[in-house]
Amino acid sequence: MRSVAGLRVKLFADGADLAGMKEMYANPHIKGFTTNPTLMRKAGVADYKAFAREVLAAIPDRPISFEVFADEFDEMERQAYEIAAWGKNVNVKIPVTNTRRQFSGPLIERLSKAGVQVNVTAILALDQVRRVTECLSPQTPAIVSVFAGRVADTGRDPVPLMAEAVKILKAKPKAELIWASPRELLNIFQADAIGCHIITATNDILKKLSLVGKDLDSYSLETVEMFYKDAHAAGYTIATRAAA
Repeated sequence: MRSVAGLRVKLFADGADLAGMKEMYANPHIKGFTTNPTLMRKAGVADYKAFAREVLAAIPDRPISFEVFADEFDEMERQAYEIAAWGKNVNVKIPVTNTRRQFSGPLIERLSKAGVQVNVTAILALDQVRRVTECLSPQTPAIVSVFAGRVADTGRDPVPLMAEAVKILKAKPKAELIWASPRELLNIFQADAIGCHIITATNDILKKLSLVGKDLDSYSLETVEMFYKDAHAAGYTIATRAAA
């Protein structure tokens, strides 16, 4: 039977709702956190830096990734150094390209050599994994985020791609692979099986951890009971046809 306690892959929580992040911080199974500008906007964050400071005050001792949001590489670099200065547990998210498809490799290389712990994000292809890995300093911890969930959205099986990404990253032992944007809890066990270092998931998925190993007969009965109670709560009826 599968169990959460037996997982080797590290569980990170992905989100930008401070209350939800605090809730996950109270869970010892959650080893780190990731955010991005889209999640922050959805959560109603208006002041990027003030929000980050508030998060870091609440979560001072687990890895947290905050992303640059410029499109020009010189401004990305300036933002990266600013974000890195916010805390020793901060990873700076750098998109693999800018919006003009220009590879961020030279910037990644400069930051990594300078000791900035980057999290290279929005990766979907193995060639991107190879190119990013070549840019990472062997001396500096780093994260490489492959959006396996988005790969799956295209009808492709992400498992072989992620397994190959694990092999590629062995060239830089201080770099860790994130299985990003999972679509279901099963992805956690798939990531674990291939030796992926980290998987980052939303609170909705992580809250399903309590279901791991649940008896399926019992789960079936609970499902039947749910349908029954909801039908009665809605007051549904089906009139009987009168006999001809």
